[in-house]
Amino acid sequence: MRADYVIVGAGSAGCVLANRLTEDPGTTVVLIEAGGHDRSPYIHIPAGFLKLLDHPRFTWGFHAEPDRGTNGRAILYPRGKVLGGSSSINGLIYVRGQPEDYDHWAQLGNRGWSWEDCLPYFRKAERWEGEGSDVRGKDGPLFTSRMDRPPLCQIVIEAGRQVGLEYREDVNNLPPGAGDSIGWCQQTRGGRRRASTARTYLRPVMKRPNLRLVTNALVHRVVFDGKRATGVEFSRGGGSERAEAAGEVILSGGAVGSPHILQLSGVGDPEHLGRVGIPVVHELRGVGRNMQDHYVVRMTHPIHGAPTANERARGLPLAAEVLRYLVTGKGMLTYSASLCAASVRVLEESATPDVQCSFAPGSFKDGQIGQLEEEPGLTGGAWQMRPLSRGYVEAKSPDPRMAPAINPRYLSEEADRRAVIGGLRFLRRLFAAPALAGYVGPEKLPGAQVQRDDELLDYARRNGNTVYHASCTCMMGPSAACVVDSELRVHGLHGLRVIDASVMPAVTSTNTNAPTIMIAEKGAEMIRRAGRAAAPKITVEAA
Repeated sequence: MRADYVIVGAGSAGCVLANRLTEDPGTTVVLIEAGGHDRSPYIHIPAGFLKLLDHPRFTWGFHAEPDRGTNGRAILYPRGKVLGGSSSINGLIYVRGQPEDYDHWAQLGNRGWSWEDCLPYFRKAERWEGEGSDVRGKDGPLFTSRMDRPPLCQIVIEAGRQVGLEYREDVNNLPPGAGDSIGWCQQTRGGRRRASTARTYLRPVMKRPNLRLVTNALVHRVVFDGKRATGVEFSRGGGSERAEAAGEVILSGGAVGSPHILQLSGVGDPEHLGRVGIPVVHELRGVGRNMQDHYVVRMTHPIHGAPTANERARGLPLAAEVLRYLVTGKGMLTYSASLCAASVRVLEESATPDVQCSFAPGSFKDGQIGQLEEEPGLTGGAWQMRPLSRGYVEAKSPDPRMAPAINPRYLSEEADRRAVIGGLRFLRRLFAAPALAGYVGPEKLPGAQVQRDDELLDYARRNGNTVYHASCTCMMGPSAACVVDSELRVHGLHGLRVIDASVMPAVTSTNTNAPTIMIAEKGAEMIRRAGRAAAPKITVEAA
């Protein structure tokens, strides 16, 4: 099969690209996805994400390597393997981050990626349920909605005010230089259903004759003619196939998938590729390096006198919640992993808030997302916004079916260790505020016996987890450590771009799905601007 553009990965970025590039009826696109269709109710009911994090059909089943930062644990590392990618399995949180995140990208040499440059693409993407403004968009494909606001989280917000946090009604209307604050999270949700990129970008254009979708197809490698990418090889149904690109190949496999495919294709560090038996096509030492992720550590309290999700997750109360959801589209089945969040500065050297503390009106067994406890509970989770720790994604074999090595190397930097300790201490200060005094019982996790810095750090290593914000493994920038330039073109190669969270030069301060969609919107315009007319238009052909 042949097309102008071959996109690898129908996830958060790939669905956006397929939509925008096929707006021109003279441009043809083949979109290749390793997973299948997104028909499960767990995907579309917001709270269903709890059933998806280790789902054998909708995820890759990855685990991070055991590491000192996780006390030797090989933690689950969910990545979506389904139409919509991780936007179909995530916690639906829509938060753009601090304006300074993007100004930092530009300061690293990425012209056109400042906050002022990126804001129009955030607005272009979203269909905000509130009023439009210079900051919020109303006409885009991506439904963004306010969170349901249970009483216990309203009490948490009042506690935040009591410890000196500014309340912000719209956490996505954050001015530069903003200080410590607390507010309600927002969701990628339209009505009662998840607004994945598969639902909002891909499904409305599936019948375009210039778009071909290929599912359940594992990409093996990018095909090159010299230094030019000409297509990809993939397998499905037991057979091997090729998709040829007259214009460009675009990798949108995410922060794990995109560097892995580059390495399988012989693009990467020659020493690493030599160790695993992959012939070198192009030396690019930064591929798979610079991995960044947020590492969350949770604190829980039992709750008295206020409703939580725990006691409503079973029996007749659950049946009542299901009925409420069906009738009103509200209630517990619309909840995300966090409903409100505080941004606070705990490190003296930080110019802006450096720790995110997320709150949910429930608690999980052993503090790990999954099964709710039976007794009412409240959870606060702290993570460092801008970790200094850097990890890697590395192919372990030329076999594309073998999962790569994944290691964010959490807490390997001293500042990150100080930040997680400071975050836990802030949570204790907020939970001790007068507004919560009549509701919280004695701290359950980590427990009052854990007091010293070394004890808090040990708890963090033994109990922390990913916030699912893998990024930066195909870093954008002009230096030798970077993989793509500011137009998202792979350095030293032609006809090949990477467009997904892997190109971030530094992880954004909060959740990464909104920025990834913005990157794809901006990347699609870059491709159009580059002049598709330079290549002949190809009709999508059957295999």
